[in-house]
Amino acid sequence: MELGRFGVWTTYHAIGEENAGEAASLVQKLGFGTFWLGGSPRLSTVRPLLEAADTLSVATGIVNVWAYEPSDLAREYAELSPGHADRLLVGIGIGHPEATSDYQRPLASTRAFLDGLDAATPPLPRDRRCLAALGPKMLDLCAERSRGTLTYFVPVEHTRSARARLGPDALIATELACVVETDAGPARAAARRYATLYLGLRNYTNNLLELGFSDQDIADGGSDRLIDAIVPHGSAEEIAAVVQAHLDAGADHVCLQPVGVSGIPRAEWAALAGALR
Repeated sequence: MELGRFGVWTTYHAIGEENAGEAASLVQKLGFGTFWLGGSPRLSTVRPLLEAADTLSVATGIVNVWAYEPSDLAREYAELSPGHADRLLVGIGIGHPEATSDYQRPLASTRAFLDGLDAATPPLPRDRRCLAALGPKMLDLCAERSRGTLTYFVPVEHTRSARARLGPDALIATELACVVETDAGPARAAARRYATLYLGLRNYTNNLLELGFSDQDIADGGSDRLIDAIVPHGSAEEIAAVVQAHLDAGADHVCLQPVGVSGIPRAEWAALAGALR
């Protein structure tokens, strides 16, 4: 399957599930390669996205392992794959201890979940799944047991280190939240509202500390340095430059998530598509 170099990332909470078909059709028309559906969706909910656009790839970002039995996920994939297998990528992730009471032994639990996918009848193929990952051991598991990784809430430095860790062959699809706004004040305010959740999750904050950010950078909604590195703002062309930096650092694909927008971000998607051509 082909993801293309650029995609979009959103959730049904943001755009409304009833607008899935319209959103997918627009994303395809604008020339993006992949529609990433976040918010820990059930895999079956991507069907209207696949049916509304005949060339657009669709991926989950991410299916949460604590919300599924592996056999159920494999069955849902098998039900969707006829006619869509070459456009469907299942992004899988372990979630966060703050959000899931069952959270434990993330690496072993993810490995066991993948074992279940392999043992299902039929299995969910290795090259039709990718894993959310930040740290080195989970990145290694991505390369061993899936097509590669979806990274989220990361600066360019993480993309560079992930590529060095994974080698040349594994997929790196990097999510990039952004604010298409040239006025730094309201742009950073929107970025901080978005970042508040993630700066309270230790998987993300530990990763940022490993990359050289400080506790002071993380505190009080994030320093300007941190916010600008994770959620760039500016014109579509300025954001496209950050996309290119991720590609130059080793990403195969960047999925853009305009934040601070209500409903389908039509104008932002269109502006970014134009700047990325």
